[in-house]
Amino acid sequence: MKLSDGEKLILLMLSELYEKFDVKGEIEPEFIRSAIFNEHTWSIPWKYPGIPFEQEETPQVVSEVLDILEMWSVIENSYRQFSKEDKKLIEEETEPFGKDPKFKGFDGNNETEHMSAATFLINDLDRFTEFKERYLNSHCPTLETYRRMLAAFEEVKNGNIYYPMTAQQVIKILKEKTHPDYR
Repeated sequence: MKLSDGEKLILLMLSELYEKFDVKGEIEPEFIRSAIFNEHTWSIPWKYPGIPFEQEETPQVVSEVLDILEMWSVIENSYRQFSKEDKKLIEEETEPFGKDPKFKGFDGNNETEHMSAATFLINDLDRFTEFKERYLNSHCPTLETYRRMLAAFEEVKNGNIYYPMTAQQVIKILKEKTHPDYR
């Protein structure tokens, strides 16, 4: 959703009035403020799908973050269901990355758009709630690694139903955490 500066100001003022007068409606003023201040106005139609907004393309960063979150959600949910033997195999085959693999977030210094989008999707839009209580600043670059992993994830799922994945599929994806120069 593209909003002019004037429209943003009007929405912010209306949000303040909603709260000051304790207006009970379907629109959440805190969410509107957060979407505007965090530059995530794309999320307003997502939050309120019943309003016939003009269809806009999802920003590229948001699409990439959604793909990464989906991948990690499937990895983690699959891993929880594995036997001890499968977990041991994954740990051995993907050392040092295979022991209880978890989504670590994005680098807060260099991947701020991705980190902001992930935080907003998880905390404000209640998507991928399994990551809700996590600290999402990895303190090191992750995008290059996640992109390699995503390519393997797409290959593994190849249009099929892919949850839960097999141990071998998780191994294939987690092996991408090792940079190609060090394999």
